[in-house]
Amino acid sequence: MSVLRVLTVGTLMHIKQISRSPFEIAITLIVPIVQATLAVYLFRAGGEQHRLLEAAVGAGVMGIWSSVLFGSGGAIQSQRWLGTLEMIMLAPRRPVLVILPITIATGLTGIYALLATLVWGRFLYGIRLDFAHPLAFVVAAVVCVLALGMFGLLLAATFVLMRNANALANTLEYPVWLVSGMLVPITVLPSWTGPIAAILPTTWGARALREATSGGPVWPSVAVCLGISLLCLALGGLALTYVERRARAAATLALA
Repeated sequence: MSVLRVLTVGTLMHIKQISRSPFEIAITLIVPIVQATLAVYLFRAGGEQHRLLEAAVGAGVMGIWSSVLFGSGGAIQSQRWLGTLEMIMLAPRRPVLVILPITIATGLTGIYALLATLVWGRFLYGIRLDFAHPLAFVVAAVVCVLALGMFGLLLAATFVLMRNANALANTLEYPVWLVSGMLVPITVLPSWTGPIAAILPTTWGARALREATSGGPVWPSVAVCLGISLLCLALGGLALTYVERRARAAATLALA
């Protein structure tokens, strides 16, 4: 119960902190709408009217990924600028329990991106929200958010080490959503991207949502996504512990 309370209170606190940032609010409001519009026009131009709902869902997952990636990096960056990163890392809890609420909060904030793209597509472009498996879609969305949050935790170790975490975030955003098949089918990509896509939780989260939308075996993708997420959680915890010890030994946490 103590661990659950730490995660819950920490997540709520960081959600409130994100909601106070004009930059985060602007990005969260605008980017999903732009991505959804581009996706709809691309699919219409390709003569794939029957896949417009999949396009809206894919654009929503892209928004969640952007929120987690930049939110996690930005949160660590903000703590460093405010001079509180040292206190966070020195808290009487394992680093994973302190950093995980940040990444989960960014994932939960990104849920707006998915809802916004669906609402935008429904009222502006007349896309019918006919999900093949509505209940499975909700479950897949929750799993996808958790998966991206835990993937963000794994990246957070690198964000702690880097002074400018956004430099890494900028290089990861588009390659990951492209390789994960959030909007473009993986089958049209070069064969060497297959192994990379297979180990990313974003791939399986996007696939689960797509199969719940169009009809298909949702639960195998959900199970694989959960498995990779737990692996990211374990690796992220080990990486953060290593980073914390290294930073303490070198006394460079605020400057690294």
